[in-house]
Amino acid sequence: MTRAVPAAPPVTRTVTRRRGRPVLRQALTYLVLFAIFLFAAFPLIWTFVISVTDSNAVTTGRTVYDFPASLFPQRITLANFFNVVQTYPAIGRAFLNSLLISGLSVVLTVIVSALAAYPLARHEFRGRALIFGVILATMVLPTETSFLVNMLTLAHLRQVPVIGPLLGLGSYLGVVLPTVSTAFGIFLMRQAFLAIPQSLLEAARIDGAGEGLIFRRVMLPLAVPSIAALSIFTLVNTWNSYFWPSIALTGAQDKFPLAVEMLKLKGAFNDNIFNTAAGAVIMMVPILLLFLFAQRFFMRGLEGAVK
Repeated sequence: MTRAVPAAPPVTRTVTRRRGRPVLRQALTYLVLFAIFLFAAFPLIWTFVISVTDSNAVTTGRTVYDFPASLFPQRITLANFFNVVQTYPAIGRAFLNSLLISGLSVVLTVIVSALAAYPLARHEFRGRALIFGVILATMVLPTETSFLVNMLTLAHLRQVPVIGPLLGLGSYLGVVLPTVSTAFGIFLMRQAFLAIPQSLLEAARIDGAGEGLIFRRVMLPLAVPSIAALSIFTLVNTWNSYFWPSIALTGAQDKFPLAVEMLKLKGAFNDNIFNTAAGAVIMMVPILLLFLFAQRFFMRGLEGAVK
């Protein structure tokens, strides 16, 4: 007498469900990321659409604030950009001022941050942890708290013979110098230096290299991704800075950067939203292009800081 063999359980449906779960999870992930992208990029998209909208084609009763109709202009034009350049011929000088101020800020911030971070990362001395803790504690303070002290310092520095006009109130370096020492920059470079193997430094010292040579030939080349990330952060903050340059350059309006000059596009007697949007796009494009080209170094630098 033979026994009946029990039938195998139906596994096809179970396997299909298990295979479908990763696909559904991935689809939900992309959906959430796309929603975050729309939330972050929507102001930029709307500003760009307004900047290329022909103001003469806007019908009566319809404005750029009508959503979502304003996202689909009736007529596209580049005349708004030409109007900005023609109405404000100083915009070219302001653009060069922004390049100069931002360039000086990036170079000096990287130098100061790297020089401060190297001993905090690789040298043993008394009070190192306390000093680094105090530096990090300054990150909780808003930058506006230092404006008054910095302005008074620059005002007194301007009275110094010879170097006063170069470093004091109303000079390019007067805008840059109070901002080059940042807790974030020191922290970022310190984390980059800590990630470099100690064996490389010991090998360099055995070969007779001094601390200066090790810093230039070993530490800085290996910390290029973090330097690039710090440069991008500094450039973006300096390029978009309005309040501090407008204070530090008091009495020297010919040295105003682009962020300060752009405010003239909107005032009590000038309220052309199309020209204002065009000016905002002109100001955003250089930073966006730079970030796209340097995105790889930016991400690598942040990964090194997190580690």
